[in-house]
Amino acid sequence: MHAAELVTQIRQRDPEARITGLGGDRMAAAGCYLYQDYRKMAFNGFISVMAHSRQIHENFRIAREALLKERPNALILIDYPSFNLQMAKFCRKHLPATKIVYYIPPKVWAWKRRRVHAIARLCDEVLGIFPFEPPFYAKYGYQCTYVGNPTAEEINKGEWLKVNGEREKLIALLPGSRRTEIVSSLPRMLEAAHAFPEYRIVVTAAPGVEDAFYAPYLKQGETLTRDTYATVRSARAAIVNSGTATLETALLGCPQVVVYHARPAWLIGLLRWAQPLLFTVRWFTLANIILDKEVIKECIANEFTVEKVRTELGRLLTDEAYRKEMLAAYEHLSSVLGTSAASAKAAEIITSKP
Repeated sequence: MHAAELVTQIRQRDPEARITGLGGDRMAAAGCYLYQDYRKMAFNGFISVMAHSRQIHENFRIAREALLKERPNALILIDYPSFNLQMAKFCRKHLPATKIVYYIPPKVWAWKRRRVHAIARLCDEVLGIFPFEPPFYAKYGYQCTYVGNPTAEEINKGEWLKVNGEREKLIALLPGSRRTEIVSSLPRMLEAAHAFPEYRIVVTAAPGVEDAFYAPYLKQGETLTRDTYATVRSARAAIVNSGTATLETALLGCPQVVVYHARPAWLIGLLRWAQPLLFTVRWFTLANIILDKEVIKECIANEFTVEKVRTELGRLLTDEAYRKEMLAAYEHLSSVLGTSAASAKAAEIITSKP
């Protein structure tokens, strides 16, 4: 979604630009020629990566050959550090004149801080999407430009913000974007939500995951939708798998509880106990990290149980004071992120002469 908006902004500044890449339908619709569909790249977790190692090697081959064929003026990297940093190394070696830009850089401020050196060394521009990223890079003597937050930008321009009045008796479930996440989280999400039969349950589907994949989990009366923003905007509360969706849910003003499954849960639980030693942030949820306090309850790994999620969901649905406190924090979050058009500012930097 963010890459597609960036493509649109680049083409507005340079209608003759040829833009190629690895991505999905939205990028293609915006005018990007795709060398590979991102559905063949969405693997996470050791077992999944090992099982798809042949496809991952093929993705690298396709990307390297595309770079050498296109010899682009700029290589734009978006998130996905395990893949993109390798491509940056390849580009820097074989196409030294190509400008390398990291838009939406890896969350090195949370973990794997050593990557900050590789990013700064390989990239000509680092365009951050959180206001604390430039100070973080500056601590290491590097430059990072805050261009605004593309999630906030996308939500602020949407029709769903015009929805007014009382929220529906609806619980939204956002089980993640990868199939492994959906399988591990959706059954417990549904079981927790079933404790509130007076509420309608709506599950949001991920792009690239067909409706039939969700069918075995849904009972009569439970709905699947691809209109995620409108659903979250109208819901009374949400259960959200940890990731960017938690920030989207916050900016849409929907009280939420955040969950995440990890194997083995006891080991991740131990890592969480040792979190101050391993991570530079105290929480895993973006809203909590940005505001530096626990605004949203996190049920991570061994804490992701039906009972704990059900208890927190009950508070979100019935405790008005608790809801108002969370919603007030959401307002502050929105003001911290600002209203800058991230994609337009990023496109301006990318298309500028070196």
